[in-house]
Amino acid sequence: MLGGLKSIVVRDLRLSMRRRGDVLNHLVFFVIVVTLFPLGVGAEPNLLRSMAPGIVWVAALLAAMLSLQRMFAPDHADGSLEQMLISAHPLGVIVVGKFVSHWLLSGLPVTLLAPVVGVQFDLSQQALVVLTLSLLVGTPVLSLLGGVGAALTLGVRGGGVLLALLVLPLFIPVLIFGAGGVTEAQAGMSASPHLSLLGAFLAMSCVVAPWATSAALRVAYD
Repeated sequence: MLGGLKSIVVRDLRLSMRRRGDVLNHLVFFVIVVTLFPLGVGAEPNLLRSMAPGIVWVAALLAAMLSLQRMFAPDHADGSLEQMLISAHPLGVIVVGKFVSHWLLSGLPVTLLAPVVGVQFDLSQQALVVLTLSLLVGTPVLSLLGGVGAALTLGVRGGGVLLALLVLPLFIPVLIFGAGGVTEAQAGMSASPHLSLLGAFLAMSCVVAPWATSAALRVAYD
């Protein structure tokens, strides 16, 4: 099972390196969205600090949305996904490999960029640390829940709009607790409750999302 998981992750990473433009699109989008707000609202430090958690988290959420359709659609188009479904490896392992590769290509780069873009909002060092930790815990949830939506809308005409309608309500708790943790850190309070709730969402998503995604993929091919 571990060998199958590793092969899926390595395969997806290699394919993504051949399509570097697709990988960079959501990162460039994230940086542009976060950068435009300070330019638009002015250089008022207090205003920027209060807006920063929500802006960064909304930008990360929208950047994740841009890459969700590529989780299964390319393999569905060329027939690779059908071969995976009938392979000897359990479908759940294949789905988890897809989740891991999607997070490595979308969530992890955004998490690493967050402290850099957070500097322009005059965030304190503690707030930057909490922002990075919240994204580190929260972005895998976006990949897991988004994968369920990507599987449900696989092959559907206008699937991009339907995908957004399905997953955006599921992302709201992650957005609230991720941004709330940074806000608490800025106020000098502990961000542990918010990070703990994000961890609980991650644990619950790790249990539910692979099963739900596997079921949705089987339905798509029935």
